[in-house]
Amino acid sequence: MLPDPDPDLCRSLADDLREAGFTAEALRSAFGAAADDAIARGLRAPADRALGDRDDALAGLARLLVLGMPQAEASVSRALPRTGAAGLAALGLVDVGDVVRPLAVVRPQSYADADGTGQWWIASDLDEAALGGPLPEDHVLGVGGASLTLASLQLPTPAERGLDIGAGCGIQALRARRSVAHVTATDISARALAFTRLNALLNGVDGVDTRLGSLFEPVAGETFDRIVSNPPFVITPRVADIPAYEYRDGGMEGDDVVAAFVRGVGSHLAPGGVAQLLGNWETRGGVDGIDRVREWVADSPVPLDAWVVERESLDPLSYAELWVRDGGTLPGTPGFARLVDAWLDDFAARDVTAVGFGYLLLRRPLRDAPTLSRFERLHQSLAGDSLGSHLADALAAHDRLVALDDAGVAASVFVVAPDVTEARHHVPGHEDPTVIELRQGGGFGRALAVDPGLAALVGASDGDLPAGVLIDAIAELLGVDATALRADLIPRVRELAFTGFLRLR
Repeated sequence: MLPDPDPDLCRSLADDLREAGFTAEALRSAFGAAADDAIARGLRAPADRALGDRDDALAGLARLLVLGMPQAEASVSRALPRTGAAGLAALGLVDVGDVVRPLAVVRPQSYADADGTGQWWIASDLDEAALGGPLPEDHVLGVGGASLTLASLQLPTPAERGLDIGAGCGIQALRARRSVAHVTATDISARALAFTRLNALLNGVDGVDTRLGSLFEPVAGETFDRIVSNPPFVITPRVADIPAYEYRDGGMEGDDVVAAFVRGVGSHLAPGGVAQLLGNWETRGGVDGIDRVREWVADSPVPLDAWVVERESLDPLSYAELWVRDGGTLPGTPGFARLVDAWLDDFAARDVTAVGFGYLLLRRPLRDAPTLSRFERLHQSLAGDSLGSHLADALAAHDRLVALDDAGVAASVFVVAPDVTEARHHVPGHEDPTVIELRQGGGFGRALAVDPGLAALVGASDGDLPAGVLIDAIAELLGVDATALRADLIPRVRELAFTGFLRLR
């Protein structure tokens, strides 16, 4: 267990790290891009080789705090003159003996959002490479791809009270505090909450308090304007001898932990409040996973707006191999095949044929019944690093448009988003295009095939004339009935405004 972090020591360590130039950019430059990327795959040697015989503060801290390699006490004290090896030990980050042995990783993490860019130092447990074997079940994960994705999805709009469920090392709580005045962080792991407190102090972030417990138990009877969660959603067999890692396994069968969150979150959202989370869902017994999520939303005793995006789908074998490797048991090593078989038996018992992964945005309507029910698959690569602003814009567009009838949409003025481009594909020798495609450079990076009428409307949407006037002019140009064209295009204008191709003036 980590000790309760001392605020003065955390400030001293932050000052030392800042003075040493211990930044993500500096480390990537020192390691080289390929070696830096290899660290996430458990390969430390290329980064250590890149440092060579460097003995400056940055190199020493990189070996100790990023690569998890023991260092001489004199070298650590030179690199951290305020904190020293004794200060790191008092924070629970190292053990001091003949050499200074790391007990945790401290890695700089850059971020960018609507308010600008910055950097945090994030402490977490040592990985498999540093430990030399599988992870302990109480392992506290650092900042990985999933947590970065969720951080980028967080809405940047101001809110008063926030909740981070399954806080882990605290990265979501730190991100939430960028726009939320006070954040409560919960976890079933006392060790994880200790890392959350340490990281908040290390980065000078106040307004974060921690509570121990599962899902909504620590906040019974309370409501929040913003809830974020990277829950322990990994589907794990409930049989003996299968490691139950706290950071990924919620202790429930199949995808029940995500279902419980969806069904229970509404009563903890203030009116207008938004919950965002990552999750897995099973295609089970012939019922599509997306449809099962739809059922969970419908089961909520508090009616909810819902926007669910499936980003990936894996067959049971691929899913099993992924998470067995994640726990540090690699192909060809003892136990790998046995663990994979346990996963496959578990899936077969529930007639699971696929597992989806994606994002959920749930909102408690301010007054009226839910108006947003969107369940979609977007398996292409994301176009940008920060999606929070895109999601906020989509919700705002939805709320404005849902209050307008078709005549109101026709009377509205739209402008094409600056990241939208158009491509036209022609058969050689033919004047008219066979395909007209609109693409967005930001948001979810959607690509949309459109017909000449919609392409003309988007191209003419420069913020001057209402959509209805443009449609009438396009109808005359194309020689088609204006009323019929309006009936065809107005619903598609709503969709383009929600997805970010058009912006409502």
